[in-house]
Amino acid sequence: MIIRNNVSFRECYDSLGPEDKVVGLLNIKPTEEFLFLDLSERGIRLFPSALSQLTSRSKCLQASILRQYMVPLTSVIRDRHDFVEMITTYGRHGVGQVVTKQNRLNCGLGIHIWQTIEDAYNQACFGSLAYPFVLQPFVPDVLDVRVVILGGYIEAYWRKNPYTLRNNLFFGGQSGVYELSVQQFELCREVMQRGGYPYAHIDLMVTSGSTTYLSEINLRGGMKGAAISRADYDRRISELEEEFVSS
Repeated sequence: MIIRNNVSFRECYDSLGPEDKVVGLLNIKPTEEFLFLDLSERGIRLFPSALSQLTSRSKCLQASILRQYMVPLTSVIRDRHDFVEMITTYGRHGVGQVVTKQNRLNCGLGIHIWQTIEDAYNQACFGSLAYPFVLQPFVPDVLDVRVVILGGYIEAYWRKNPYTLRNNLFFGGQSGVYELSVQQFELCREVMQRGGYPYAHIDLMVTSGSTTYLSEINLRGGMKGAAISRADYDRRISELEEEFVSS
């Protein structure tokens, strides 16, 4: 059986087995994400994979399994104990300004910069910063690069807003074509393989010293600034889905 929409998925959920495939993004609520584990344990094949769908939803899960590609000392803060431990670690490494990323917010809406880690800790203790969230050292003067990979189609473009650290194009940012290096392309491929991504929107941070870090990865994202049209984008996704079905 091949399931291609969420209505059929819900109706057939209990009868699905290892011979069945589920194609397309699942509309699973945050409170029922355990269903991804159940599907995986029952041997049901998903496209995109269960892991990629889960990490697309959660910045904290991304930071948990992909932090080797992120800014050093990136950490997931789940409670006060984690936070106090990282205060010591950051102090030991001389970290000043820090950035927090709220778990399920996109478009730069959940990104906050703090002058010290103690400032962020105070806000979390008094309930203004909800757990869990991602914590990482602030890196100044970085270039934000969006990479779109759809099978054999690859494009990259920089995004910049000179008035804020949030470079989302919907809030006044500008963009231009970016030429990926071989090392940056390999980084994207490694991240996709580790997260089980058949296609992806990948955001990179390129420092003034040309070091590249992963910022985040998603299955879907905004198209503003991209050269590919929406029609071509959707067509390529459909082709990848059909390749999965025929495999």
